Amino acid sequence: MKKHWVLGSIVAACVVGVAAFLTTSKHDAPASTFVLLDGSQLQTKDLRGRVTLVNFWATSCTTCVAEMPHMVETYEKYKGKGYNMVAVAMAYDPPSYVVNFAQTRKLPFSVAIDNTGAVAKSWGEVALTPTSYLVDKHGEIVKRYVGQPDFAELHRLIEKLLQET
Repeated sequence: MKKHWVLGSIVAACVVGVAAFLTTSKHDAPASTFVLLDGSQLQTKDLRGRVTLVNFWATSCTTCVAEMPHMVETYEKYKGKGYNMVAVAMAYDPPSYVVNFAQTRKLPFSVAIDNTGAVAKSWGEVALTPTSYLVDKHGEIVKRYVGQPDFAELHRLIEKLLQET
């Protein structure tokens, strides 16, 4: 009986510890080079000073395609207040598809192609799309979303982060 109590206490402590780590842990966004559709480059350090959503997506991902109009609305709503977005197309996504998608939908934010997979790897071995990271003005990852985010919750968090100095 005592053995089960000790084991249960250890498991409970681990669960609490992991939950605390996942909800309160902030860490710097990884150093990356984003190659944009126009051939220019953007470094992670260039994101500092703005609240930025880094969104890993693919043209073949139905959830990514479905969420993109909401991403555009979010960008348009907050771009003048210090918000930025980088949509990073996965390495398996044909560049011509990405360019066509960005042009036909008139994506107003930066679109990058991760042709080597190095960016997805550096951001935590991103394999599932969509996966998005919200980065604060100091370059720290505040939240990771796997799948389409709850946009009302995302907007509240963006507004909070925009107010911080």
